Amino acid sequence: MQRSLQHDTARTGHVVVVGGGIAGLAAAHRLLATGLRVTVLEATERLGGKLMTGEVAGARVDLGAESMLARRPEAVGLATAAGLGDRLQPPATATASVWTRDALRPMPKGHIMGVPGDPDSLGGVISPEGLARIAEERGLAPTAVGDDVAVGAYVADRLGREVVDRLVEPLLGGVYAGDAYRISMRAAVPQLFEAARAGGSLLDGVLRIQEETAARQRTGPVFQGIAGGVGTLPEAVAGAVRAGGADIRTATPVLGLTRSGQGWEVRTDGGAIAADGVVMAAPAWSASALLAAECPAASVELAAVEYASMALVTLAFRRTDVEGTEALAGRSGFLVPPVDGRTIKASTFSSNKWRWVAEAAPDLFVLRTSVGRHGEEEHLHREDRELVDVSLKDLDDATGLTARPVDTVVTRWTGGLPQYPVGHLGRVARIREEVAKLPGLRVCGAVYDGVGIPACVASAHRAADEIADEIAATPTRVQGTRSEAGQ
Repeated sequence: MQRSLQHDTARTGHVVVVGGGIAGLAAAHRLLATGLRVTVLEATERLGGKLMTGEVAGARVDLGAESMLARRPEAVGLATAAGLGDRLQPPATATASVWTRDALRPMPKGHIMGVPGDPDSLGGVISPEGLARIAEERGLAPTAVGDDVAVGAYVADRLGREVVDRLVEPLLGGVYAGDAYRISMRAAVPQLFEAARAGGSLLDGVLRIQEETAARQRTGPVFQGIAGGVGTLPEAVAGAVRAGGADIRTATPVLGLTRSGQGWEVRTDGGAIAADGVVMAAPAWSASALLAAECPAASVELAAVEYASMALVTLAFRRTDVEGTEALAGRSGFLVPPVDGRTIKASTFSSNKWRWVAEAAPDLFVLRTSVGRHGEEEHLHREDRELVDVSLKDLDDATGLTARPVDTVVTRWTGGLPQYPVGHLGRVARIREEVAKLPGLRVCGAVYDGVGIPACVASAHRAADEIADEIAATPTRVQGTRSEAGQ
């Protein structure tokens, strides 16, 4: 349901959004469209969470997420509503590779998160023994999956560990920075989970999914970026939210949250704010602390959510220095299976992948590497120079790139990606069930419905709509919603 950003003066409720990442900003945008008054409280000095732009060698680049799934409408819709519709841009090339067995090999076609439908495309990535194991799959008895199963465990049972270790792991690692043998198939790859529940061959299930997807496929790119960087999205949404009358406060951590009459008291360093509703768009550990007193069962569940940390190493080279490196030409980047024992887990050739990067810095070639998976936080304790050096070594081994960068930027995302282990959706359901027992409280963000930008926006819209509907059905609302010191 689309809601335009306009005020209904008959609606006087006030909602506090805790967290100024893209989910919190999307929730605020949605709430304003219902006519509610909104205050956004962000603990840090910057809005946007894991969406952030910066500069390398004077060129503007993304230092966080760089693209968003375009086949879902939520993120593209939010960007358009925030005035960025004319800056949406598909990748200039999507020719990705897998760096495995000491060579860059084409990413096999026709796969679902690394699970192949056509084994004939796996030569060079999977060994002859591994291909023989895959060929046995259609003759295997169905594998029971129960209420949930780890992606790696199920795929290894059907197709062998090689498919998991060399294809599924690097793809899931790029999305979750996690371990395929722990990640929930029901949460991370629901299409595969439904195919698994139906029983029969996994290969046939993948082909069926591909046929169904093709039948309903919309035209247009699978992914979109934004000229100037996806990190400009939160800035644009914040601008629209401010224009709609919201109060956005950075460097304002929430210290406590208490039920007060029919509403809520949100405590900050600047005093207490009274509200009819609260949207909790903070990370799990923060939400757990804030909900401990009023919603202890949800707090315990949130405290159990694990996170992975990672670092992005952005490097800028003189274009003339890399022109002889043939492996860089025409590729958008490559993934690295952890089984190969390298330090980096992926590299994106930004100047190839994004037209806006190449146009903004025609004399530079910009690329970035990523380091760190769940359980490998030791990499993040290295000095910036070390991370640059190991990235350059792996890039040399993978592509033959020997040039030295003219500038580098290392961005650490500590606790950046929530993990979705087996049973995660059950945990999310329990959290939401407990939270919903308290009037005027909802949660949203990457913990609940997916880590991608569209999933975060959808999560925010769900929370905002439920809060708005609940407030609309409440005859008495909190009045005089600010009791802060000095006001």
